[in-house]
Amino acid sequence: MMESTVPNDALSATFQLSMKRRSFIKLAGLGGVVYASGLSGWAANASPVDDFFFVQLSDSHWGFEGAPNPDARGTLPKAVAAVNGLEKMPDFIVFTGDLTHTTDDPQERRKRMTEFKAVVADLKVKPVYFMPGEHDAGLDRGAAYQEFFGKTHYTFDHKGVHFIVLDNVSDPGASIGDEQLAWLAADLEKQTADAQIVVFTHRPLFDLYPQWDWATRDGAKALALLMPYKNVTVFYGHIHQENHHMTEHIAHHSAKSLIFPLPAPGSQPKRTPIAWDSAQPYRGLGFREVATVRKTMEYQITELPVQKS
Repeated sequence: MMESTVPNDALSATFQLSMKRRSFIKLAGLGGVVYASGLSGWAANASPVDDFFFVQLSDSHWGFEGAPNPDARGTLPKAVAAVNGLEKMPDFIVFTGDLTHTTDDPQERRKRMTEFKAVVADLKVKPVYFMPGEHDAGLDRGAAYQEFFGKTHYTFDHKGVHFIVLDNVSDPGASIGDEQLAWLAADLEKQTADAQIVVFTHRPLFDLYPQWDWATRDGAKALALLMPYKNVTVFYGHIHQENHHMTEHIAHHSAKSLIFPLPAPGSQPKRTPIAWDSAQPYRGLGFREVATVRKTMEYQITELPVQKS
């Protein structure tokens, strides 16, 4: 299986070409000017009803306290305000895991989940889709998470695109598991070979850097099930940075964190957070818009920063 990885700080030529149409917007209350993809005129054959975009947020780690982010309780509310201030509202929002920071105390775990839900309840856009990270689900196999957010894996459809949410964190061994793989296979059997499929997961499905737990032990089995389908894209979190990777024709895109950035895979001996820079607060943190032109199956990715208000 041939694989290639695009450096963290650059988009591939394909993604660069897909981001030609852009307009400036200001993030309300954050003082930052960013690029946002336009939602019309991308494809000659695409009608407005076929085009849509969603927002991906990841790794807010609510409950974390420490030097890597002295504004740990402020970053998530700033991100919520930023999404609410977008010039165009997304069709939906998805959080790709690690909603809360891990704790051995079951009562504290539920307290953090309660607080997280209260913060994100201010999001104007509905629906909001959630999935667990290992910090949410690894210690109790997702028991507390399911009390607050429901199923850890599920599917939904939106404007002709089939979305699959996979759980590769509730198993403390970092596996999807045979039962869920069978569920995935049964779901995919209902799709045509040219179905437009988006997969959301927390850990990467490929072996990005297993030494740092940046892999899924049976991720290759999930990819084997997805490989026969022509139009598959995977969005994930976990690694606290932007990374773009191709597994044959399947593209994988990781999202930045809302709490602290982590170093590039294998760039240093240990996976320690990048130090907070008071001269550039919130550097390396952010969220993204993903805009879809369904008929051409293009995904235009726009990275949005979290900045000091």
